[in-house]
Amino acid sequence: MSKPLLLVATVASLSILAGCATHTQNPLDRYTYRGEPLVKQVETGMTRDRVLALGGEPSSTVDRRARPGTCNNYVLYREGKEQPYYVSFDGAGRVDGKGFLTCRQLEENQRN
Repeated sequence: MSKPLLLVATVASLSILAGCATHTQNPLDRYTYRGEPLVKQVETGMTRDRVLALGGEPSSTVDRRARPGTCNNYVLYREGKEQPYYVSFDGAGRVDGKGFLTCRQLEENQRN
């Protein structure tokens, strides 16, 4: 199977599986933004200071409601397009999640 066809089949399968979620992440975004420091280098357990050193100041920081901690909203830019990206922190200030949603979308997904 050719790579483009396999990619389309994978995206279609993931879209069907994610149909129940309020907000879904597009798997193509991970490929498109793979070189961005926030996507490439941020790992679970990393400190907030290290994330700020890699990604700079976030667009906003919000207190999380579903769990203790905070969430940073970032905007990634590539080829004239803007893509939201979040990095969430637990109560100890360590990364416990990241992805191609806003913090608000993350909270909505966690409530459902």
